[in-house]
Amino acid sequence: MLSPPEFAPDPVRERLLKAALDSFLSDEYHKVTTRLIAEKANVNISMIRYYFGNKEGLYEEMIRDTLNPLLKVLDGQLLDSVEGFQDFFYLYYQTMSKQPEFPKLILKVLALNQGPGRRFIQQLLERGRTRGAKKLGDLKSAGQIAPSLDPDIVRIAFVSLAMMPILLKDIFEEQLGRPMDGAFLEKLAAFNGSLFTAGLTRTTAE
Repeated sequence: MLSPPEFAPDPVRERLLKAALDSFLSDEYHKVTTRLIAEKANVNISMIRYYFGNKEGLYEEMIRDTLNPLLKVLDGQLLDSVEGFQDFFYLYYQTMSKQPEFPKLILKVLALNQGPGRRFIQQLLERGRTRGAKKLGDLKSAGQIAPSLDPDIVRIAFVSLAMMPILLKDIFEEQLGRPMDGAFLEKLAAFNGSLFTAGLTRTTAE
């Protein structure tokens, strides 16, 4: 069976998403205008309406576009074994370290209800939770983790290990006196992946 063809990214759409990401991460939602985004992307403002409908549509697509690499993993083969969590941690660190303000934006919307998109973000996260729970179910069926393992506890543990290094990146770097660069994050992903995997597999022997 042939796979569907992959289309080249639309450069105008990509520039608008990049400009929106930069703009919404550096300022409050109500202060960011579509004109500003269009100017930053070097396109006509009508292109925002053409691709996204309006400012909120662009905002939501920017969030979806940023989270998609992580959500796609839950549909792939990376987490078909517990050892894949190390690579998943590294993917998260790589993705978020490119825009460390993004997790803070998500936190502000969800915890402080600042800006639009709360329901939309919750829907994306619920999709991730459902897919993650299915992956855990598959791992249980394969005998890689204990049947009694609570998927909600696993999810909270993963989010804690993944999000905190990025949310507090500036503070950690100041305390450490060194940058949390790619090499550092790779080592951190390896450690947290091993730690997380040990937590998943330890109960299989109990």
